[in-house]
Amino acid sequence: MFTGACQICAAAPCDLLKGAEMPLLEPVLPSNASEKVTQQYARIREMLGTEEIPEPFLVYGNVEAFLRDFYMNYKKFVYTDGHLDAKSKAAIALAIAAHGKCKPWLELMSARCVSLGYSTEQVAEILAVAATNYMYNTFFKFRDLSGSSLFEGMGVGLRAHTFTGTSLGDKLVELINVVISDINACKPCTSGHVEKAKEMKITSEQLLEAIQCGATMYAGVQFLNSAT
Repeated sequence: MFTGACQICAAAPCDLLKGAEMPLLEPVLPSNASEKVTQQYARIREMLGTEEIPEPFLVYGNVEAFLRDFYMNYKKFVYTDGHLDAKSKAAIALAIAAHGKCKPWLELMSARCVSLGYSTEQVAEILAVAATNYMYNTFFKFRDLSGSSLFEGMGVGLRAHTFTGTSLGDKLVELINVVISDINACKPCTSGHVEKAKEMKITSEQLLEAIQCGATMYAGVQFLNSAT
């Protein structure tokens, strides 16, 4: 623990350091919520089929407009069946929670995946597929961003058996690949995985919904990380 004088402001100890571990925003409990936030909480309870509201939603309650947007997007693009089934969306959402290093959403989406039929081993496989994307995205972004032809024709040299060595199914792996590559802003990987998805007969509507699922979760993860 820091106990000496702050080198920035010469205070002892620095007030900024005192509050470093305190969350920026506290959860808005139902008992303290405004009428509009209370209405959103009721919709969330109905969606989840439980009286308990997960903590991320309570943090979002600090900004009713964000809570409303997130709830509506989450219900449509993450929680329920659409062009993609809810089970596939849960896997994508878990991958995004891992990408954002957001423990509350990691725990919630891991539990959601298990409740929808994934084994604990498959939960680990989802995380492994997302992690393997970081490796490939890093490599191909470098080749794209370098602006040099020096590396053209040179082998990748990186092993990626994870993409074909899990029990998740090729289509789900490819959907995760597309979403993570998009968030990592890897143009070569994103376009390559989109083309591969098309070859697998994954429809444009399914691809778009995968991105909508990832975008929704990414917003939720970023707000929660910033606030807490």
